[in-house]
Amino acid sequence: MTEPAFLTATRTAYDTVAESYASTLHDHLAGATFDRAMLDAFAELVGGDGGPVIEVGCGPGRITRYLHESGLDVSGVDLSPSMIEVARRTCPEVSFSVGTMTALEAAGASLAGLVAWYSIIHTPPVALPAVFAEFRRVLRDGGWVLLAFQVGDEVVRVEQAYGHAGLAVDAYRLQPDRIASLLVDAGFTVEARLVREARESVPPEKTSQAYLLAEAEAVIRSPRGR
Repeated sequence: MTEPAFLTATRTAYDTVAESYASTLHDHLAGATFDRAMLDAFAELVGGDGGPVIEVGCGPGRITRYLHESGLDVSGVDLSPSMIEVARRTCPEVSFSVGTMTALEAAGASLAGLVAWYSIIHTPPVALPAVFAEFRRVLRDGGWVLLAFQVGDEVVRVEQAYGHAGLAVDAYRLQPDRIASLLVDAGFTVEARLVREARESVPPEKTSQAYLLAEAEAVIRSPRGR
């Protein structure tokens, strides 16, 4: 089966910027009060002994490491082998693997939580329902999902980032109401959302940032034999 073009483009871009991306963002959370607040809320809801958690699109593992230090049984998966190489080197106590959010290797209903931290932004909106269905598949009833993304309606062609030129990947800015609606359609209840203004950080933010925290609804199953 031919891989969708957006996955190939995303992998190529992040393989290119992996080292400089990790260096630029390695301490970004230290000054990101609202980011930490949403991650802390997620960690509290899942609970340290609540079960396994996965970060999809983990990049160099900075968010995965934060969740690990919060007491969660967390692992990371990313499309980019170069990103996974950095993550394994900088956070050897956590398990990382190469994979895609469109076809996770986790068994159905096996996870207590899933984080997609700015990792849905390269997925064409038309493909998001299938991605969220995959998230719901791997989460147990009552499991939690946390999303982070940039707010907007446009697609931005990224050709230069983190000191590298010659990139060719699209980044989609998304509306929180629309993403919340897609989560509901996939079987989630949105419990909290936060939209904050852009920060003068490194790298600088150009638009508002959104965070959605949702719980996987219980699946009503027909009695056996019907």
